[in-house]
Amino acid sequence: MVQSLRAYKGISPQFDSSVYIDEACVLVGDIRLATDASIWPLVAARGDVNVIRIGERSNVQDGSVLHVTRKSAAKPNGHPLIIGDDVTIGHKAMLHGCQVGNRVLVGMGAVILDGVVIEDDVMVAAGSVVPPNKTLVSGFLYMGNPCKQARALTDAEIAFLAQSADNYVRLKNEYLQD
Repeated sequence: MVQSLRAYKGISPQFDSSVYIDEACVLVGDIRLATDASIWPLVAARGDVNVIRIGERSNVQDGSVLHVTRKSAAKPNGHPLIIGDDVTIGHKAMLHGCQVGNRVLVGMGAVILDGVVIEDDVMVAAGSVVPPNKTLVSGFLYMGNPCKQARALTDAEIAFLAQSADNYVRLKNEYLQD
């Protein structure tokens, strides 16, 4: 058992044997990782006041921070963190109480804030800041602080989104076999 996994209020992270979780990360509370997901060194994820869900073949790279917003009278559901399938979260990204669709790449150092919805097939450029409650529509590159729609993705970039996730599935398999 990886010692970086911690229960909170009796709820521990859940995953199957296909998932890679580096020993140098910390996962706390109600976190579920789907088949072939991977969590890399120095990731901090806290599913304490709401839930974190990470989809199939998605990867969260080194130094990223994942958190949520608690439920309240004003926000009965709070803001869970939901990450879809085939998502690549780049190094040192920060995702807080947002929803990320399928086949999304979040660039290194990007910050995605509460209530953001990122649809399928989107790239968020490195260093971008996505302000609260913004929707990033499918098929585009977003960049800047605050982020803005920059241009449509090319067919090659859309194909790369799934390829990036697949690259990390192969890498995590090598780590699991080592």
